[in-house]
Amino acid sequence: MAKYIFVTGGVVSSLGKGLTSAAIGCLLEARGLKVGIQKLDPYINVDPGTMSPFEHGEVYVTDDGAETDLDLGHYERFTHTPLNRLSNFTTGRIYDTVIRRERAGGFLGKTVQVVPHITNEIKTCILEMAKQDLDVVITEIGGTVGDIESLPFLEAIRQFALEQGRDRVMFVHLTLLPFLRASGEVKTKPTQHSVGKLREIGIQADVLIYRTEIEVDESVRRKMSLFCNIPLDSVFEEKDVDHSIYELPLVLAEQGVDDMILKRLQLSPKQERDLSEWERLVDVIRHQRQGEVKIAIVGKYIELHDAYKSIYEALDHAAIAARTRVRLHKVEAEDIERDGAEAHLKDVDAILVPGGFGERGIEGMILGARYARENGIPYFGICLGLQIAVIEFARNVCRMKDASSTEFAPDCGVPVIDLMAEQQSVTDKGGTMRLGAYPCRLKKDTLAYSLYEKDEISERHRHRWELNNRYLEVLEANGLEPSGINPDKGLVEIVEIPSHPWFIGVQFHPEFKSKPIRPHPIFRGFVQAALDRQRGQLKPRAARKQASRGSGE
Repeated sequence: MAKYIFVTGGVVSSLGKGLTSAAIGCLLEARGLKVGIQKLDPYINVDPGTMSPFEHGEVYVTDDGAETDLDLGHYERFTHTPLNRLSNFTTGRIYDTVIRRERAGGFLGKTVQVVPHITNEIKTCILEMAKQDLDVVITEIGGTVGDIESLPFLEAIRQFALEQGRDRVMFVHLTLLPFLRASGEVKTKPTQHSVGKLREIGIQADVLIYRTEIEVDESVRRKMSLFCNIPLDSVFEEKDVDHSIYELPLVLAEQGVDDMILKRLQLSPKQERDLSEWERLVDVIRHQRQGEVKIAIVGKYIELHDAYKSIYEALDHAAIAARTRVRLHKVEAEDIERDGAEAHLKDVDAILVPGGFGERGIEGMILGARYARENGIPYFGICLGLQIAVIEFARNVCRMKDASSTEFAPDCGVPVIDLMAEQQSVTDKGGTMRLGAYPCRLKKDTLAYSLYEKDEISERHRHRWELNNRYLEVLEANGLEPSGINPDKGLVEIVEIPSHPWFIGVQFHPEFKSKPIRPHPIFRGFVQAALDRQRGQLKPRAARKQASRGSGE
């Protein structure tokens, strides 16, 4: 039977509960245990799918098509946990389920209340996660202790511990230990109040992890142990890491967090701790990276870093593999519309256009794609970035001046990007989305095939509009190659320009499948192309093929 770890946060938001949950999962997997991680979010939206990226950051998509919180990206990057629709529940989704059941007569006329009906539904979501043959379920509770929105979730996990038994459940509480520079001291009072607030609800934290800018001495730890009623050997430090978030599992392992969890939950490890992959990774991050490549991100949500969180992480994964660093050059697409592409892109090593919805900034992205194509700069278009590349190619190479997407111009004369026929009759826009994993068949002797080195792949999608196959013949005739096709619907998944040194657009979101120890092949190729261009070694693909044949490879 599974054991349960609940991770809560106090004092302030954005402390890193998601990273801490992921790092704990990493440590337990390193002991041979099967781990599942989920997040319970207190906002009333059913899922983040309709939320603005400025409001919420990116929407992370699982293989089964669930639109989820971005913290699930951390879970997958740090662990091998199976993520799916059971990995993220919101207040809205919980209430929606309960209300639908009430409308259908499922409560037999009883008065439906937060306790027990909402809390029972929350507990059901946790138990459903555990059915996946797991040793440990880690559940992160979103928000901050003391928020009114989080109260039903905290009450539910209090009940859950009572019902399951305290030998099967433990609570990890993450707080901030602020450092006052004026007085040169850290303050434990916010942590004391946060733990006290948990106790008022009926939850006694088993583990306290405190975030801090500086290392604190033993006396401070003893004080928190005493005043928070937590044993000293269960008080751990999360000092800001020096180089990368991927150091966190090693930081916690050094303090014996996994040993304490195994002891507290009476879990038998299946192997000695094996963090060798992470140790090699961190060694590269700390000691083996040289120089940097400057990569422009031409997008429409640039102001908020979390809006493209997985893309930035995937670029870093590829840079680690290439023993270099990526300097992100974030370019607001509307600035290119105002100033022109060269003003913002003339000194970059590569250009990436990410996903997005709506017409704002589209012309700036098109100018960015054109600048990359005409100047031989490595280009990587993701989702909307593929559509932008196709529109630009149609307008400026195929001379179809009215080419556009029906998303931005419903009455455009040349809809090279359009909804599929079966989508156009659907009034609920949510029903027109392609969400989750879809297969893609790759053409031999293409850039895509050289990156993946396989015939068929599976990648995650989140989009409505597609490349319109009515225009595929003319696009191909002018040099745009569809190198990846969905075998079921014949939809174009990948396009590239063989005459360009490195130019690719994908309809899916490869960033969701990149991990620090296994960078995604397209991101890895993209960063390497940026390095090659910086070094003057990036050649047209035709020349590379000719050189390869001449060398007998």
